[in-house]
Amino acid sequence: MIESADEFVRLRTSAAPEDYRRAAHDAAPVRIWLEVIDRYPHMRPWVAHNKTVPIEILTVLASDSEAEVRCAVADKRKLTVGLFRQLAADPDEGVRTRVAYNRKAPVELLETLALDPAVLVHEAARSSLARRPSDS
Repeated sequence: MIESADEFVRLRTSAAPEDYRRAAHDAAPVRIWLEVIDRYPHMRPWVAHNKTVPIEILTVLASDSEAEVRCAVADKRKLTVGLFRQLAADPDEGVRTRVAYNRKAPVELLETLALDPAVLVHEAARSSLARRPSDS
């Protein structure tokens, strides 16, 4: 368990592989994640990458001003349908592309993204749809 924002930053920036793994896999209370987001803005993408980060924190990060952070959120498989919808409508095509490649993205969103004007987005969505099993 990660007990403080400072501990998370120390683990994430450590050269020791076991520390880096802890930063990626250990849980932390919501208040600690919020403190990391507030005190260490450059660590926001790494908060999103944590395997145990709660949906409440992903919801905060999905509205982040930085596309890099929203991209990290769009990669998560445990997103709610609402978060998938929000990120699929993101103004940044990189974020929409990440949604299109997410294996848990709802088919109806992929179908919408397949019509996206950005080539990267619609190609990613079409590719993802082609890999999905057919319902027939």
